[in-house]
Amino acid sequence: MGIVKISDLMHENLRVAGNALSRSINAQAEHWMRVGMLTEMHPDLDYREVCQLLIQAELSGGLDIAATAASAPLARPRVPANGKH
Repeated sequence: MGIVKISDLMHENLRVAGNALSRSINAQAEHWMRVGMLTEMHPDLDYREVCQLLIQAELSGGLDIAATAASAPLARPRVPANGKH
């Protein structure tokens, strides 16, 4: 466990969101970190799908980035709707 330095504004945002969602500041920060980590690892997933991954990870004993990264297929680059790169 370690200390993470964040801005006063982010701390206030965590406090407000945590209060609204009945989470401690630390629990809210950890939630946002998990969602952000999975979003970076799986940019093709939407928020609902990321939450499903979090639930699956919890049922499997917790989120393990090494295991998640090792078992995840590589994402294909998205092609814009107009077909141009």
